[in-house]
Amino acid sequence: MSRFAQKKTSAFESTEIDSYEYGFSYPTEGYAHILKPGLTEETVKEISAIKQEPEWMLRLRLEAYQAFRAKPTPAWGGDLSQINYDEIRYYLRPTDQAGKTWDDVPKEVKETFDRLGIPQAERDVLAGVKAQYDSEVVYGSLKNVWAKDGVIFLSMDEGLQQYPELVREYFSKVIPFGDNKFSALNTATWSGGSFVYIPKGVHVKMPLQTYFRINAANAGQFERTLIIVDEGASVHYIEGCTAPSFSSGSLHAAVVEIYVKRGARCQYTTVQNWYKNIYNLVTKRAYVEAEAEMIWTDFNMGSKLTMKYPGFVLAGKGAKGEALSMAMAGAGQHQDTGSKAIHLAPYTSSTIVAKSISKSGGRTSYRGLINVGPKAHHSKNTVICDALLLDGDSRSDTYPIDKIYNKQVEIQHEATVSKIGDDQLFYLMSRGVDEEQARKLIVNGFIDDLVRKLPLEYAVEMNRLIDHEMEGSIG
Repeated sequence: MSRFAQKKTSAFESTEIDSYEYGFSYPTEGYAHILKPGLTEETVKEISAIKQEPEWMLRLRLEAYQAFRAKPTPAWGGDLSQINYDEIRYYLRPTDQAGKTWDDVPKEVKETFDRLGIPQAERDVLAGVKAQYDSEVVYGSLKNVWAKDGVIFLSMDEGLQQYPELVREYFSKVIPFGDNKFSALNTATWSGGSFVYIPKGVHVKMPLQTYFRINAANAGQFERTLIIVDEGASVHYIEGCTAPSFSSGSLHAAVVEIYVKRGARCQYTTVQNWYKNIYNLVTKRAYVEAEAEMIWTDFNMGSKLTMKYPGFVLAGKGAKGEALSMAMAGAGQHQDTGSKAIHLAPYTSSTIVAKSISKSGGRTSYRGLINVGPKAHHSKNTVICDALLLDGDSRSDTYPIDKIYNKQVEIQHEATVSKIGDDQLFYLMSRGVDEEQARKLIVNGFIDDLVRKLPLEYAVEMNRLIDHEMEGSIG
């Protein structure tokens, strides 16, 4: 067990250890760098010095740090009062160098990702894989066929080292550090994440994938992802997230910036299965040019609290945005999720479909913003929110905000809240299905149209995770 995994209650609320499949961890004594807990200006400087960053990045980090200190903790959304920033370790580096082949990866890290199935997944279906362990990417590869076409898929740190001017042009532009308290925190302390560039006209037909793994207790993970999809190109990027089952909590505050150039297409899929002590506070946004398309596919399971609202700025004529999300909250969990659609140009369209499941007293919230600017005439937006409550103790809320500054638009919003009905259970049980299995079938049917948007192997995994969460849900 890690030396940071003391069996005591910290300022993060204690969570009972359960049968969470990915709850294992490995010692941290052999890590290359472990900063002491707490965030100061010196912490920020030390992170930048370890990475040997250019001066402009250090200046940006320090400005973001001051913004983080100045901004109050959000009073809306979930309860953030238990986060103690002085207990968090803001940088943990398992190894001094990221492995380019699986043989290069340290033994403990290799065992972790072996148990998560990453090497096998890469061999079977993936065009490229990046694996982040605590603060750094420790393993990365890209199939030669895409590298020959000029596709860049690096860790964010490698991207800054190898393409500093390109990173400087786009970094922190669609999500400035002043956007919110946690984008400021990320900009000050970011480490790891992905840097992706898809050249003009290149279609990456197999997914690029990243795994984010927190290993140490009281750890903060602040990866930064920057994706640029040039004109007429396309890519599907998938990320998965897990963490150990420590009694003390951890903080995950990522930032994802995506630029989808004219006529390009990007799909970004998240399959999140954090342990139930993680505060997951993420900012994701895409800038979408003319006739381009951005699709967010977001599956949120696990965590103590998730606050995440993937959005898009539809900046060019005919740009399209789609957000498809599913959230599942059990006992002691709050999934506060949604999306933001900003229409700046004419003939733009956006669709937001959000489904949530609450059980055992869990809470889900849809929080959305639709903003149609004065120049965005003939634009369309549709929002559909469906919530399923599995018992009388659970809760679901909807917080939509519409800001419309143009009369020549079509805006639709519909929301439903339902419970598993006795008639549905009776129908299935009368045909020989036991009650627990009947509930699983109803839940899987409820989210089926979203799961079908995933590649087959991930759709199977999502159904398996949901079945696992549904076990013992009777009563």
